[in-house]
Amino acid sequence: MSVAVDPVVVLVGASSGIGRATARRYAREGARLVLAARGRDALETVAAECRDLGAAVLVVPTDVTKPDDVHALASAAVSEYGRIDVWVGNAGVFAYGAFDELPADLFRHVVETNLMGQVHGARAVLPVFRRQGTGTLVMVGSLYSRVGSPAISPYVASKWGVLGFAESLRQELRGTGVRVRVVLPASIDTPIYQHAANMTGRQVHPLPPTSSPARVARAIVNAPHRRRHALYVGRLQLVVLVVHRVAPGLYDAVVGWLMDHVELRGSGVEPTAGTVFDPPPVAGPVTGGWRSHRVGATAVAVAAVAALALVMRRR
Repeated sequence: MSVAVDPVVVLVGASSGIGRATARRYAREGARLVLAARGRDALETVAAECRDLGAAVLVVPTDVTKPDDVHALASAAVSEYGRIDVWVGNAGVFAYGAFDELPADLFRHVVETNLMGQVHGARAVLPVFRRQGTGTLVMVGSLYSRVGSPAISPYVASKWGVLGFAESLRQELRGTGVRVRVVLPASIDTPIYQHAANMTGRQVHPLPPTSSPARVARAIVNAPHRRRHALYVGRLQLVVLVVHRVAPGLYDAVVGWLMDHVELRGSGVEPTAGTVFDPPPVAGPVTGGWRSHRVGATAVAVAAVAALALVMRRR
């Protein structure tokens, strides 16, 4: 699939973490950008960085849970640049807590943001792609599009939904010139964990080792040019998938232990909705500072689990 020399890229969820890293990478490569997130001030910060790198940038504050907002985003992009070559659905929120302790509205809003936000994006951009006869829809899923974990059920539910939706859409769009790609990051060093809703009473941490957001940004930018539908990012991604497939009971035991001893720590943390309902007042950093944490013991433990799973598979 060929795209314009200076492709028009709509990037949803551009104000921090993976989105901010992706905006910078697209800017360096000469793309014309349309940046979207809930907060205008945060978007303007990222837009200024991209303009300094030589990119043309349009800022469109957008709440992906509102279909009218998302359709207005697509219209603004076409009005400004005449076309859309790539639409990146990256908006996402996180929530920690046992299912029966999570408020229903919190669970619903995570799903509406992470899954329905992708659905609204597809509805808005597909008519544009069909008129053009070309275009790529890139959805950002997760390792949790393929496996589960306790204490993050709304996130897991939403990300499994993203992968299933993307596969169905890909099948429907065969032969149209429109491509669907899914990027599936594992643990990434972003502020999403600091921004997460938390009903556990404990401090939350990503499962180490975390990868750089720059790696995910590279995968997103390269996705339209790859033949593969799903692109994985993360050192332990394949190990986790193997254990989940060949030794599901072992996976359940290990993932529960890791959540209770590695991802959740301490006590006395007040319940918070994080940024699930309201955006942060300023742009979030690209990284969350997690890569400086010690990860050796956990990495060894996960490697040992993988080795055990392979032994069990041979037997």
